[in-house]
Amino acid sequence: MKSVPANGGALGPAAREAAIKRLRATAEPGRELDILIVGGGIVGTGAALDAVTRGLEVGIVEASDWAAGTSSRSSKLIHGGLRYLEMLDFALVKEALQERGLLLSEIAPHLARPVPFLYPLTKPFLERPYVGAGIALYDAMSISSGHSRGVPFHKHLTRRGTLRAAPSLKNDAFVGSIRYYDGQVDDAKYCANLIRTAAYYGAHAVNQMKVVDFLREGERVVGAKVVNHEDGTEFNIRAKQVINATGVWTDETQAMVTERGQLKVRASKGIHLVVPRDRFQSTVGLILRTEKSVLFVIPWGRHWIIGTTDTDWHLDKAHPAASSKDIDYILEHVNRVLKRPLTREDVEGVYAGLRPLLAGENDSTAKLSREHVVAHPVPGLVVVAGGKWTTYRVMAKDAVDEATRTMDERVPPSCTETIPLLGANGYRAAWNRRNRTAEESGVHVARVEHLLNRYGSMTSEVLALIEENPALAEPLPGADDYLQAEAVYAATHEGARHVHDVLTRRTRISIEAWDRGVSAVPVVAKLMGDVLGWSDAQRENEVRHYIARVEAERLSQQQPDDESADAARLGVEDIVPLR
Repeated sequence: MKSVPANGGALGPAAREAAIKRLRATAEPGRELDILIVGGGIVGTGAALDAVTRGLEVGIVEASDWAAGTSSRSSKLIHGGLRYLEMLDFALVKEALQERGLLLSEIAPHLARPVPFLYPLTKPFLERPYVGAGIALYDAMSISSGHSRGVPFHKHLTRRGTLRAAPSLKNDAFVGSIRYYDGQVDDAKYCANLIRTAAYYGAHAVNQMKVVDFLREGERVVGAKVVNHEDGTEFNIRAKQVINATGVWTDETQAMVTERGQLKVRASKGIHLVVPRDRFQSTVGLILRTEKSVLFVIPWGRHWIIGTTDTDWHLDKAHPAASSKDIDYILEHVNRVLKRPLTREDVEGVYAGLRPLLAGENDSTAKLSREHVVAHPVPGLVVVAGGKWTTYRVMAKDAVDEATRTMDERVPPSCTETIPLLGANGYRAAWNRRNRTAEESGVHVARVEHLLNRYGSMTSEVLALIEENPALAEPLPGADDYLQAEAVYAATHEGARHVHDVLTRRTRISIEAWDRGVSAVPVVAKLMGDVLGWSDAQRENEVRHYIARVEAERLSQQQPDDESADAARLGVEDIVPLR
């Protein structure tokens, strides 16, 4: 395995160029990679960390930004899935609960944390023992992993206790409730941290690098042909094994190689609304049953996230659009339990994502399996698909196990169960000394806490930027929760290449700010441009594109159906760097 890089896993411009140089060099005899991973979502980045910590030389390419697809558009939950328990999918729930405990207690305690929910009871007598038994089993299954549960046990509440916990609920909506806990994480931030950790251990990671074909020697896949979106150049990357971890794009990437033995993936659209925390009073989240699925009301800092839907999607996969019908569906269902109904005017942000579900005979995406499958359709190519965000580490392990099974040399087993992400080591000590850190840095303790919950023990790196340039301690315009230093850090350390990478994934300004980040754009473009060497024309291009993107998304959310919403969103093409 390569030695740990001197840059500590920072994914800045120099690291990107170094990774490209190494990937290009694989064309030389005897310099192929052990594994090339295609897809920079949670499974692909997880596979990169899994493979590199086994001592393999690993490359990973992503056509857009890290977590640009499904992996940044989830419900932000780490959970076993109560509804899968009701479907009697015990193995999936147990596996997910084990992973939940690992993430909360060992792998990423700086990014993941417990979150309480009420499961409301609407019927007297029979419902409480039925639901209570299910949640008790849910808690019990989380103990059996041998790891810390990471969350408290459930508790039964009366109607009065329910209203004390959530005063804004209608008095007659429930007869009581059960409070239980799951985990929460900023999915995109986690993914950015995960790929940085893989780079720290020696993975060659490059985003804005699209696979346009696979290299073949007879039936065997021996690498991929890629195009660099930054400058339009094309080159080949050779590897002993290629792992296809492209989620909802699995069918398209498989089709470059073979029509035989393909996994089939169906895309299910889920949308979420973001509303201010003060729109209703509650100290806990809610899980509500609907006729189609479940609806979560999730505490999210100074906001609530409310979702999700579960509908088939056959249109553009890069930018799934939320329609007016989707938004009305969520508002209608959450308003059934609130004293003061939410309206469109209460909605700060909207986002839509696609779940990669393994296709089956069932017409309803809500009933398709969340299990994952690993296949080896042709020699040299492994495909991993399906699954759920919480179990990404298991999916990554299984994919790398399959890829290494045919390698000549003996490859060690996965060890990611014991590998904390960057920022996890020393996090609790850093949290305990946060008041001293605030005094030493001159940054308010509330700001230090915010940084610790996003960067863990790497907070010192962000504060070093502020020490060098005190103006970076100022918040971004229209987004008081985020500091200007975070935009700089995204470009110097987290692989951000465009303004929308920062506003939609390294931060959550695009869904948390009333103007969806428009007022912050010029400042972010200036800060990023100084790091990435943008010309004035490039900065203007970034600002113009982001504003047009926000307008297209707003327009799509006014459309009555998926087709018209998709057409409105596609009115703005992806940004093309000026060359």
